[in-house]
Amino acid sequence: MLADIDTWVLDLDNTLYPADSALAAQLTHGILSTIAAYYRTDLAGARQIQADLVAGYGTSLRGAMLTGTIDPHDFLGFERRLDYSVIEPAPDLAAVLTALPGRRYVYTNGSAYHAEQALSRLGLAECIDGVFDILAGELVPKPYAESLDAFLGRFGIEPARAAMFDDLEVNLALPHERGMTTVWVNGEVPSERLAERRWRAADLLGFLRANI
Repeated sequence: MLADIDTWVLDLDNTLYPADSALAAQLTHGILSTIAAYYRTDLAGARQIQADLVAGYGTSLRGAMLTGTIDPHDFLGFERRLDYSVIEPAPDLAAVLTALPGRRYVYTNGSAYHAEQALSRLGLAECIDGVFDILAGELVPKPYAESLDAFLGRFGIEPARAAMFDDLEVNLALPHERGMTTVWVNGEVPSERLAERRWRAADLLGFLRANI
């Protein structure tokens, strides 16, 4: 099924580590706290603002940038306060990723700092050939075409020979249209084929073990 793949595109949050991780909860709280401080509201108000920003602009950061004057580095400052020690090392995933043929990239709407810290804690840093973050995309996030084009161009990726894994189905629609194999990692079992070169999987490790 994936015999023609030589480039592996991996989302970070809720994909390389599970959605029920304590780090995911910290991320949510950090984003909401930052929004609450910037917009001078409480956490309930911040949740509504975040929902509006994400719906209108793809990410909270991009929305805050386009509708306000927040500095992106200030917005992302909460990541420096996250406790990454809550992530457990993932030696089994490291072994499977290392065995994949070709190149492996992390493509994330987070920052490179966040990716580096999480990958180090997971024990996956040596498995990854490059990270493309929200700043590399000039603050344009997945699922926008500008972000995908910049990512593909940065690493010289041929879509027909690439597989992309993400926990958000919306982030996979355009890559699939471009010819990439896509795997929606959403915690549901069993894994199933949704369409030609399009899959849904319970988790990244299980899918790779079953299909490589």
